Amino acid sequence: MQNSAKSVFGAMILLIQHLPHLHSTVAKREQFYDKFYSKLRHFPHLCSFKFNSKAPLKCFCSKNQTTHEAFQGFSALPRDTPWDNDTVWSTMALYIFSLHIPLSLGSLSLVSQLMHMPILDPQTKALSRLAIQTLEFILTLLLLKLTAKPNYRFRNFFRDNELCSKRNWIFASAFGVGFLLSLVFLTSLLAERVIGPKAVSNLVLKEILDCSNISRTACFIAYCVVTPFLEETVYRGFLLASISSEMQWQQAVVISSAVFSAAHLSVENSLQLFIIGCVLGCSYCWTGNLRSSILIHSLYNAMTLLLTYLS
Repeated sequence: MQNSAKSVFGAMILLIQHLPHLHSTVAKREQFYDKFYSKLRHFPHLCSFKFNSKAPLKCFCSKNQTTHEAFQGFSALPRDTPWDNDTVWSTMALYIFSLHIPLSLGSLSLVSQLMHMPILDPQTKALSRLAIQTLEFILTLLLLKLTAKPNYRFRNFFRDNELCSKRNWIFASAFGVGFLLSLVFLTSLLAERVIGPKAVSNLVLKEILDCSNISRTACFIAYCVVTPFLEETVYRGFLLASISSEMQWQQAVVISSAVFSAAHLSVENSLQLFIIGCVLGCSYCWTGNLRSSILIHSLYNAMTLLLTYLS
C-alpha cells in the first residue's frame, strides 16, 4: 500500500513537471510521452499504464444515465403531471357530468326551444353542434386550468419535453392512421360476417352531409378540428397523462380508453371506440405530445365523414 502511494505521488510529480508539453505539437507530445513512460518504469506499480501519443490529454465525462429515468421506456410521458393524483378523477367526473353529458344530450333541444323550432333543419343542427363543441372545448380548458397545480403554467400543456423532441410525431401519426384504419376495417369485416351488413349508423350525420355546403363545412370543422382537440385534451392530455404517473402506461391506456368509449354513450360502437382509444393512447405515450393523437383522430373522423357521405 505504501509503495503504491509512493508510485502515484512520483507519477504526479513527473506529470506536473512536463505539463507544458501537453499543449504542444504532436511530435513534441510524442517525445514527452516516450520520456514520461521511460521514467514511469521506475515505478513498478504503474508500469502497466499506456498512453496515446497521437491524441491530446482529454477528460471524458459520462453522461448522467438517469436523465430520463422519469420516463418508462416506450412512454415519453413524465411522472410529474400538472394535476394532483387526488383530484384527477373528481375533475374527470366534473367534466363528464357537468359539461360533456349536458352539452351532448340536451343542447340541441335547448337550441330548438330558443329558436321556437320543433324540429331543427340539418344546417341549423350542424351549426349548433359546431358552436356547442367549441363552447365545450373552451369550458374544458378553463376547468383544467382551474384544477391544475397553482404553480403550473398552463401554456406548457401543449409543449414538448426533452424526450418528445427526439421522437418523430409525424411518423407516429402516419403509422397510427394506417394501423387504426386497418384494425377498424378488419373488425368491421368480422362484425359484418358474424352479425350481417349494417346500414348507415348515423342517419342524422348523413342528413347533415347531404344538406348543403354550409352544413358540410360546419360538420367538418366540428368533427375533424374541434372534436379531436377537445377529446385528445381530455382523455389523453389530461386523463392518460395523469393516471400514467402512478401506474404502468399500458394500464393507463386501457383505463383511459375505456372511459373514452363509455363517454360516447354508444353501446353499439363501444368496442370500436375502445380500440380507437388504445391506438390514440399508444401514439400519445410514445410521442409525448398531443399533435400525433390529434392528427390521427382528425384523419380518422374525416375518413368516417367521407364514407358516410358516399354511402
